[in-house]
Formats: sequence, C-alpha cells, structure tokens
Amino acid sequence: MSVRFRMRGGRHIAAVSGASFDLAAGECLTLVGESGCGKSVLASALLGLLPGNAQTSGTATIDSIDLLAADERTLARTVRGRRIGLVPQSPAAHLTPVRTVRAQLEETLRELTGTPRADLRAAAVAAAKRASFPPELLDHHPHELSGGQAQRAATALALVGDAPLLLADEPTTGLDRDLVDRTVDELRRHADEGRALLMITHDLAAAERIADRVAVMYAGRIVELADAERFFGDPGPRHPYARGLLAALPERDFTPIPGLPPELGALPDGCAFAARCDRATDACAAVPRFTDGVACHHAHVPEEPARA
Repeated sequence: MSVRFRMRGGRHIAAVSGASFDLAAGECLTLVGESGCGKSVLASALLGLLPGNAQTSGTATIDSIDLLAADERTLARTVRGRRIGLVPQSPAAHLTPVRTVRAQLEETLRELTGTPRADLRAAAVAAAKRASFPPELLDHHPHELSGGQAQRAATALALVGDAPLLLADEPTTGLDRDLVDRTVDELRRHADEGRALLMITHDLAAAERIADRVAVMYAGRIVELADAERFFGDPGPRHPYARGLLAALPERDFTPIPGLPPELGALPDGCAFAARCDRATDACAAVPRFTDGVACHHAHVPEEPARA
C-alpha cells in the first residue's frame, strides 16, 4: 500500500511507499523507525482515518474486506472496534472531553459486547484493570488525567471488543518502565489468545519484549522485515539503518545515527538513507528493491562460523 498527500501548488508528499506485510492471528509485528517516517500514517490508512487530501493505492485486507476501498459506513459499523481496535498515539484527541472514562467504557462495552446494563459498572472496572488504569479514576474526565493515565484509558477502550486485529500506535507514550512492561504484556496476551497485534513504537525495549517479527520503516518505506529473535540477537539486523537504531540504545553502543531523515516531500531519487550511511556507493543512486527481507544495496551478510 502507498499513501500520498496532495498539497497546495500541486505538490505531493509520499508518506508511505509500497509497504507490504502480512500478519497472522496470534502474531505480534512491531513497526519501528524514527518520527516522521510514515508509521502512524500507515495505521490511519488501515482504519480510514486519513484527511481528505490523502490518496491511497494498493490493498489492505482483513476478513475479505479491502480497507482501502471500503466506504465510511462499512468502516464505522463493521471494522473500527469490531475487526480492528486502535490504541491511538494521541489519546486526548480520541477521548470524549465532556464524558467520564467510566461513561465511555460503559458505552463501548454495551456497543461491542452487549453487556447488560446491570453488569456495566463491574465490567467497566474489569476493563480498566486490564489496561492498568486505576478504577478510582473512572469518574474523572479526560482533562483530569495525566498523559500516562489518558494513554491507559485509551488502551482499555481499545481492548474492550477483543478485535481480531489491534493497532497500537505508540501505546507506551508517557508511561514509566514498570507500566510500559505491564502494558505491553497485556497487549502480548491479546495476541497469545489468537488475535493479531501491530504495534508502532519508538521503544525498542518494548518491541524486543513482545515482538514475533520486526518491520523497520525509513522515509515511508519498509526497509527490513525480520524475525525478532534474529533482529535483536544474533546475527542482528541486515539494513544499516536498522543496525544504527539498535546501536543508538544506551544499553548497546549509545551511538546515534548521524544526520537527519529526509523530508517526505523532498525524497532523493535513490536510497533515502544513503546520505547517512557509511556503506553508501554509486549504486545507491538507485532505489534498492526489497529482496529477502531487506531493501539495501549493501545489506550486512551474517558471518559464517569459523571452521575448526
């Protein structure tokens, strides 16, 4: 799938270019990359939540429904919350400001699970606890919550319908380490119970904790797709950008990637990472094809063990 935005003056911004992956029931795929690379745009496209100047192409299918071609009625009544749940990146924009968290949870429980009115109060408490949201704050309005508390409230709402696919867009924003671990463990349980999880995150420690596979995005393109065990362990990522993300972690080399990502509205003709890459050659003047899980002219090749 691809997403472009029409701008004034006829200019276009290629926010997502040729992203392709599958996701099975019971599997967690984490999508990682620097801010502005197109991760959240991809998630919004799957739910039909893009602004009016967006143009999508390609296909994205769940239960035989092409999400990119579906009309608003189909998305609203049969997809959002029922087939795909969303933990939003900005919970304040998704929580209704004039209603308490309890009221929003009870309404969601009634609509998605058919919980009887008499059982709604207890069900709302259980839903809150599932996302580590303090039950004593259920009667608060969103503006009375901290950023982390609002994030947990949004997570509780997203988990209510037990949708076959959960999109979690930066679900650990504003949380301390203990709550990060508790939150991602609950999301992992969502997958372990036979549902799919796509988690967008900057937190590579959280990704390592729960991922089955890792997709790395750079400048609107997925540049590597790998098993999590290999990606975080041995032999490690193959794309130089992915290797740089891991090397920048404090518990590893703590060495940042030099330079800045290119603007999506002014991408170079060739490899978008070439200007920051110590392996770049003249071959990088052409966009590398995605082959065998990586899009790079100079991908790292695992060293064979030395023979005795």
